[in-house]
Amino acid sequence: MLEEHRSGTGGKPLLQIRDLRVTYSAAQAKPIRAVDEVSLEISSGEVIGILGESGCGKSTLASAVIQSLPPSAKIESGEIFFRDRDLLRLRERELSSMRGREISLIPQDPALSLNPVMTVGTQISEVLRAHLPLKARQRRERVQKLLGEMGFEQPAEIYNAFPHQLSGGQRQRIVIAQAVSCNPSLVIADEATSKLDASLQTEIMELLSASRNRQQTTLLIISHDPMLVGRFADRIAVMYGGRIVEIGKSAEMMQRPLHPYTQALMRIAKASAIGEAPGKRRLPAIDGEVFDPAEFRNGCRFEPRCQERMEVCRHHDPSNTAPEAERLVSCFQYDK
Repeated sequence: MLEEHRSGTGGKPLLQIRDLRVTYSAAQAKPIRAVDEVSLEISSGEVIGILGESGCGKSTLASAVIQSLPPSAKIESGEIFFRDRDLLRLRERELSSMRGREISLIPQDPALSLNPVMTVGTQISEVLRAHLPLKARQRRERVQKLLGEMGFEQPAEIYNAFPHQLSGGQRQRIVIAQAVSCNPSLVIADEATSKLDASLQTEIMELLSASRNRQQTTLLIISHDPMLVGRFADRIAVMYGGRIVEIGKSAEMMQRPLHPYTQALMRIAKASAIGEAPGKRRLPAIDGEVFDPAEFRNGCRFEPRCQERMEVCRHHDPSNTAPEAERLVSCFQYDK
């Protein structure tokens, strides 16, 4: 477990996650502990990235924050505070009033989240109607302004378009417009660009960053791409096997990763960015299989794949160490 890490802003946290544990259970199947004793603090105005491979628990963490976990998931223990309100104790009515207004989520796949039989302008307007006392004309004007901020040259035409009439990049801009329409304090981007090509990914992230700067929003970016997260985040938290294994300032994490897993992610990302000519050696990869959250075992969860593993790693969980200012890492190499 990595201890709660405070942001470097010095202000009171906007979001506090303490020792959170989320488990999925299904009939005739082993329970899956997707998030295990995760603690994290995020301050107002901060941009933080949650980085890791598929299945590490990052999307489950996002769903737990907005309280939209599927029926098969259960929060076994822990606390989630947003502006000193315990989200785990709020009624559904109170949570519904917060979603979209104070905390919003940009989903992975806009094709699945957008209603195919409603115009995109109407869908954005519905978010405003649910949370703000605006008349129909005011909502329409606000939506068209949002569409212009999202880079659409003809927002009035886009307002009346249906999702199937738009490209993947355009649909992604629509769900971003939905997410920021009510000026929420916290926006969670859950793999928001994973289905786009590299140039569109950067374009969409720049639009999101510009919107965040205009509204002074706190942004939580969930991604498997270190280069993308490193470019936009103030801090990076790396997750593996349902736990945060390293956290620190973005520039330092990119230049000097400490945990062997973080080092492997950065090495692969940099090699992929440079590329390899045809016929050259394969791009580097992390040996072994990703940790199975259904298999509870002693020892470091990354140990079977780690090139620097020691005997102690097989039998004990590494303690939480702060080898330098504003950096935490869970690894026996730094447990002095």
